[in-house]
Amino acid sequence: MLQTTSRYSAVAIALHWVIALLIVANIALGLGHELFGRANELAIMAAHKSIGLTILALSLLRLAWRLSHRPPPLPAAMPGWQVLAARATHLFFYVAIIALPLTGWLTASASPLRFPLEYFGMFQLPFLPVEQSRSATGLWSEAHEILAFTTIAVLGLHIAGALKHQFFDRDDVLARMLPKV
Repeated sequence: MLQTTSRYSAVAIALHWVIALLIVANIALGLGHELFGRANELAIMAAHKSIGLTILALSLLRLAWRLSHRPPPLPAAMPGWQVLAARATHLFFYVAIIALPLTGWLTASASPLRFPLEYFGMFQLPFLPVEQSRSATGLWSEAHEILAFTTIAVLGLHIAGALKHQFFDRDDVLARMLPKV
């Protein structure tokens, strides 16, 4: 039986799904850029960087929105370990959606090659003031990669949890984040 809880705001729902779709697209581009051939690799990675910067901007907006708007309460019957897991997952995502683009930007900034960091070809962004060296590039690149793979794992758990609530618990935890149709 469905229990009634309040929904997230339209702004929170929109930001959630837009950022989620951009993250999935960026994971696909980041992992699969070599599949497009060497000739297209720079263009694919330029798109990956631009999407990452979009995620960063939207994530800062989402964080500001979340700090000024309380989320709906979790179901009262939810076991404590699930509440803790939900809170830890959400905290991780807030860190990841800001740290992933930043570590990507740091990687680009540390690279001695200094490929231009353009936002969808419209304008160039400045490089961050970090050491330019192969070792610094490797450090930031490794941090970016570890964070990306951790995000993929947590995303899988997040989706599994949402589906569990929808199909096994039959509560409205998922429904409160779905757009109204």
